[in-house]
Amino acid sequence: MDTSPGPSPDDERAAPPVPPLAALERAALEVERHAAVAGWDAPPRVFALVRTADAVAADPSLADVLPAEVVAEALGDPDHLTSVEQEELPEAEGLEELLGRIGWPPAVAGAAVVVERVVVPPSVELPEDPAAALEAVRSHPERQDVRIAVAVLRDGSTGSAVRRRLEDDDLRVVVGEDLVPGLSAALRATLTGG
Repeated sequence: MDTSPGPSPDDERAAPPVPPLAALERAALEVERHAAVAGWDAPPRVFALVRTADAVAADPSLADVLPAEVVAEALGDPDHLTSVEQEELPEAEGLEELLGRIGWPPAVAGAAVVVERVVVPPSVELPEDPAAALEAVRSHPERQDVRIAVAVLRDGSTGSAVRRRLEDDDLRVVVGEDLVPGLSAALRATLTGG
């Protein structure tokens, strides 16, 4: 049980503590919160996921660079993941093309992506024409802007986090195993080469 004090009410910048989640769901939540700091209307962000304990074992100097609480968590949880943002992404027309151009070396345990999307209720019938469907979504009165973070491991396991723009609050982020299956599959393909 974690008995450490939470952030001070006077510290507006402190994020609420991460709830106890599976390592992969925690990684998805952490990259979503990282992206949230930059605000909305941002391009996709891509992260490599490495097992923290393995990374520190391979390069002990990382223990001096990583926050002490991360190193402590990794010592107690061999599945603890550290995300490494990929800042120089290849040029691409869209997310599908971008993910199709990414591959990972064996030392990378998994990957995560953060994207923003507009969604409408499932009951909304959209035109078959892609341009007309896009316009229908953009103009629909029940449209919702969401930020989606998906994290996957080489074994196929998935964690997700979704934040609605209307409830832009760290405590309102929905976390689950595979909330966006299509995005999970596309990201998983970057780890398997297909």
